[in-house]
Amino acid sequence: MISMSTRCVPLLSVLLLLAFRNGVSFLLPSTSSLLTTSSKSRAAVTNTLLKYSQQRDVYTMEAWAIENGYQKVDGVELYSEGDDDWSMMTNTDIPAGTTIMFIPSTLVLSSDAIVKEYGSNFDLELTENALKQMERDLAKRLPLFRLLVKILAEYEKGENSFYAPWINSFPTQYYNGVSMTDACFACLPPYAALLSMNERNAYSRFLNAIRKGFLPLNPDVTGDDSVMKFAYNVALTRFHEVFEPTRQKLIAPMADMINHSSEPNAEISFDTENNCYVTAIADIYAGSPLSVSLGDPTDPTPLFAKYGFLPTGCNTIFCKAIHLEPQINELGYEFNQLLFQTDTGEVYPAVWDIFLLKILQDYDVDLASQFTMACQNSDEATKETFHSNYFAYTLEALREHVYSILNDVDQMTMEAQSYDLETHPRVPVIVDHNNLVRDTFSMTASLLDSMG
Repeated sequence: MISMSTRCVPLLSVLLLLAFRNGVSFLLPSTSSLLTTSSKSRAAVTNTLLKYSQQRDVYTMEAWAIENGYQKVDGVELYSEGDDDWSMMTNTDIPAGTTIMFIPSTLVLSSDAIVKEYGSNFDLELTENALKQMERDLAKRLPLFRLLVKILAEYEKGENSFYAPWINSFPTQYYNGVSMTDACFACLPPYAALLSMNERNAYSRFLNAIRKGFLPLNPDVTGDDSVMKFAYNVALTRFHEVFEPTRQKLIAPMADMINHSSEPNAEISFDTENNCYVTAIADIYAGSPLSVSLGDPTDPTPLFAKYGFLPTGCNTIFCKAIHLEPQINELGYEFNQLLFQTDTGEVYPAVWDIFLLKILQDYDVDLASQFTMACQNSDEATKETFHSNYFAYTLEALREHVYSILNDVDQMTMEAQSYDLETHPRVPVIVDHNNLVRDTFSMTASLLDSMG
């Protein structure tokens, strides 16, 4: 077991005494017959479809990981509240700085290692070139594409895959943008719809590149939309990115069971050999879940689009002014600067800036240029003069935007709630997202009304 005070070194072998809990396995296809899947789940051998109630086989996966060098401090366990959403928790106090988990590189999936592994048998370069020709920005997603190829190749092997216990532990349903339908997108505010559609569009490009047939993958697998979407979601929602010594994406089994928090108590890191370490960055008390940060806590919408959940404890949300993206870009602002406070409705200064810039551009381009220069040079005095002179106009434009979003969100939520949950299981998380927007924007509307 890992020492509570020092980082461990890989062990040659680990002796395991593990109590297994009963549960129905999520079986890979047999090696003799690659089977199709339904829209709700992958197929088990003999083409018997899994049901929503099927339990994830996480304990066999943990036993496999331990047998292959995974180590953890005493008291760290898999945990579920009964909804088949698994995470990691500790039954003992863990001091800050402790190495909580160690996953050897032999278990870790690495986008760089995948290139070396399949370099002689898989024409990855030809497929990746086809992908880049579809859309230039997809070049940045090539590490993710390689993880997808690896997961598909392991899926094909069925129970003969070294990673079979890991693959059998995955959830069968996802709620992110990749898994959403056009009807889901129609029920989301513009920013959430845009990010969610971007995720689905990237998946579609990957799908088309693989189906060109340059890779020696079984057509029964690559031709099955449910398997392809499942494999893509596994890669998308479980990777961590590193930039040294090269930029690559990695997935570490067991570490990928740790959930997100806006106030994480642990972090995941990799050494130059791709060994994975989970380290406590704060004192973690017995009974607490382990948590890491999966994204910017100031803006929950990207997490919603990528992972399919709405994080709790969000202090801010994006102002939803997608229609002002030209002004956002001109001022060099990021979306995480354009926020409303969720507990007060307070409007961040950058939001006032982009609305005023649009007004000035419509009124006098010279004044707009002066204001832009003041923003870019952090000339707060000049900015204040502009805001003072045009406050009434900016206030009215911002108020019109806020009330428009409120009206749209109410209609979208009503539409979502009219859907059949069997057909549209993502409705609850969509409604939760829209309610957060509505509650925040309602406070912002009251605040703006009080200003004049």
